[in-house]
Amino acid sequence: MAVVKNHAPGGRRHGQENESSLLVRLFPFLRWFENYNLTKLRADFLAGLTVALVLIPQSMAYAQLADLPAYYGLYAAFLPPLVAALFGSSHQLATGPVAVVSLMTATALEPLATAGSESFIAYAILLALMVGVFQFLLGVFRLGMVVNFLSHPVVNGFTNAAAIIIATSQLSKLFGVDVDKAEHHYQTVWNVVIAAWHHTHWPTLLLALLAFAIMVILKKVNPRIPNVLAAVLVTTLISWATGFEKNITTGLADIEAGRAHRLVEEYNRTLGEIRAAMESRVALSAKLREAQKSADVHSTAVIELEAQAAKLAVEVEKLRERAGDLRAGLRELRFAAVKDPAGGVRFFLPGEVPPEAEVDGVHWRIKVSNRPVDTAAIRLIGGGAVVGSIPRGLPGIKAPKVDLMVLLDLFTMSIIISLLGFMEAISIAKAIAARTGQRLDPNQELIGQGLANIVGSFTSSYPVSGSFSRSAVNMQAGAVTGLSSAFSSFVVLITLLFFTPLLFYLPQSVLAAIIMMAVVGLLNVGGFIHAWRAQKYDGAISLITFASTLVFAPHLDRGILIGVVLSLALFLLRNMKPEMATLSRTPEGAYRDADRWGLEKCRHVAVIRFNDSLFFANVNYLEDRILMMVSSMPELKHVLIVGNGINELDASGEVALSVLVSRLRELGYDVSFSGLNDHVLDVMRRTHLYDKIGEDHLFPSVAYAVQQIHKGSCIGVPDGECPLLKPKFKAYEVAPERLAILKKASPWFRGGEEAGKS
Repeated sequence: MAVVKNHAPGGRRHGQENESSLLVRLFPFLRWFENYNLTKLRADFLAGLTVALVLIPQSMAYAQLADLPAYYGLYAAFLPPLVAALFGSSHQLATGPVAVVSLMTATALEPLATAGSESFIAYAILLALMVGVFQFLLGVFRLGMVVNFLSHPVVNGFTNAAAIIIATSQLSKLFGVDVDKAEHHYQTVWNVVIAAWHHTHWPTLLLALLAFAIMVILKKVNPRIPNVLAAVLVTTLISWATGFEKNITTGLADIEAGRAHRLVEEYNRTLGEIRAAMESRVALSAKLREAQKSADVHSTAVIELEAQAAKLAVEVEKLRERAGDLRAGLRELRFAAVKDPAGGVRFFLPGEVPPEAEVDGVHWRIKVSNRPVDTAAIRLIGGGAVVGSIPRGLPGIKAPKVDLMVLLDLFTMSIIISLLGFMEAISIAKAIAARTGQRLDPNQELIGQGLANIVGSFTSSYPVSGSFSRSAVNMQAGAVTGLSSAFSSFVVLITLLFFTPLLFYLPQSVLAAIIMMAVVGLLNVGGFIHAWRAQKYDGAISLITFASTLVFAPHLDRGILIGVVLSLALFLLRNMKPEMATLSRTPEGAYRDADRWGLEKCRHVAVIRFNDSLFFANVNYLEDRILMMVSSMPELKHVLIVGNGINELDASGEVALSVLVSRLRELGYDVSFSGLNDHVLDVMRRTHLYDKIGEDHLFPSVAYAVQQIHKGSCIGVPDGECPLLKPKFKAYEVAPERLAILKKASPWFRGGEEAGKS
């Protein structure tokens, strides 16, 4: 009874602690309120407000980078930051729209739908759900280590290329010109440069340059000032006051230009032909599927249908090229507006304006999209592009529309976005945790990021991640807990409810400037140098990833997949042929690579170090190298294999060691091992290789093994003469340039004649 009385209260306390621990694991935000007070609340509020002032304009800019309407950035900045903070482990990580994920979203969706269309938006929301589910499952099953497949050199090469792609993708908005996207990004950039050379809209460019100047100057004056918000406020006021946006809707009959009429008619006809061809293509694909089911794939019917489909695909491609040329021709047109006596407005090409007519001095151009031009309501643009109307109110809560075919099309890109987004988030969170001393759980962060994307997909959000710039602002502003992100979400909510009309006149070129300023932080040239210095092959992989991402853009997945495949291939290659070295003793008592340090080797004992786990991929290499080494030593009696680097031993490796021991002993050599860890020794015991080698031939260290072996192997050689016991240098074998390196690298290496004497 006494025992029960003594332990019952403690048992209850233990149960309460377990309950508390379980609650904290399920709801990590409960940690926020430990020792929380008004001072911390004030710090979180000010930090959240500061981040929101950067988040609102940035999120709109990043939405447009994802080829979505600007206000979808606000939707992505509403609930996801709050959910990520509630269920993540970092107290300062600011989640929301980010540049790289936005660009990857546009890349993933471009083949599936027209940018900005209803289908495109629906697919973006579905992509957020897919990314969220994948991240959440990784976190729940504690598989955060999967991000290791994206090595640092690959990520560095990709992010540098992505920064350049993101910045150059904004050039058309910066100069106020419209061009079609080409097959490759560099072709699109070249087309923008040509268009800007002829048709730059100077007010658009000047407002962007003003925004750049404001952000750069304020950042230098005081980093705490919300420079992005200041640039937005100033340029929006100028845009509103000067009538920056000038749009007119008119009919084709009011345009006095025969060339314009011909181009519009031909353009609309071409789009009609494309639509008809696409409908025929869909019908033909259905027939082909039916034929493949009912007949042999090599039947005449199937082959004929495949030929028709191929021919139709070529025709569609030609029609699209023709439509692109016509679209470019329409964009080239510039009109002058002239008032007619009846009070209406007529539009003329510059060389066709009547002599007596007065023009308004504005160069009007036709707004052309991928849709047919409405001849009764043609939109003419005479000013710069602004954000325009933003729906007031919160996004509705509805489940994303799931389409199995789209899921399959987006599967690969959703995984890449999931891993890249998480790598960005966890890198930022780790950097902050290193400064704050906070405990960070990568798997919990995966759960937080996953839930943020899942919940966001139900409120019209596209994929989000942790933001480097906003997280830095959050920490610098004094955020103590994730409650700062809750305050940021609240400010976005207020903006959506009451202040969206104020964003109408925000120039698109200013959003482009905001994006370009933000991605400067992604550029890291030093990362290439660092990778090259660490390992030349890592530097090469980083550069190849960088170049291939640029070349294949907008297909960014190809660049990163090339980097991942190269990393895995090199990893396998290194493991198939790991480093092996013959060791000898240094004056410090350590055993080093004899060839590298110019040390004499023992003629009777070969001390061979194997620097890797022993598994099926490299067993033959080990056997071949050791047999080759021993064949070059005519006085050899004993082989000591140093296994400190053998961390794993699989079945193939165990068999290879057993065969190697047998072959060496058949050839008349004794064999010993040193430095094997307990895990490897356990494998040897289970397979009886331990007994075959013999306990007296298994040593804990190289030094002890050499002492024991010397007693039996180096018969007739005094201790003072064996280089394994007393170091001897072979200075005459060391090249002069190598000698300088050795002197610098090792304090005990004297080299030259002195080394020879020692």
